[in-house]
Amino acid sequence: MANIDLNSMDLSELKSLRKDVDAAIKTFEDRKKKAALAELEAKAAEMGFSLNDLTGSGGGRGRKVNPPKYRHPENDALTWSGRGRQPDWYKEQVSKGTAPEDLLIVKPR
Repeated sequence: MANIDLNSMDLSELKSLRKDVDAAIKTFEDRKKKAALAELEAKAAEMGFSLNDLTGSGGGRGRKVNPPKYRHPENDALTWSGRGRQPDWYKEQVSKGTAPEDLLIVKPR
């Protein structure tokens, strides 16, 4: 560690030093966390995984993905959760006379 002669510094230099030290203290834990995260990500990548694969966390803000509720009758890749804007395929099927209940993935008993 550098030997700093505080007695030889003027007031503005001391305040600047204090400001730098306060900033270093404030960000110390964040820097340590980032270094640990980088090390863990590198180790996971070395083993052929992402950190999200291993922890099961999807990142993001904890947003829940709603499972599909409706499926296109001819193309299983086209699904809709029943929330938000209706997809074009859904509107097209309903306009052709298909009942929305017929497009449900899990039919009520």
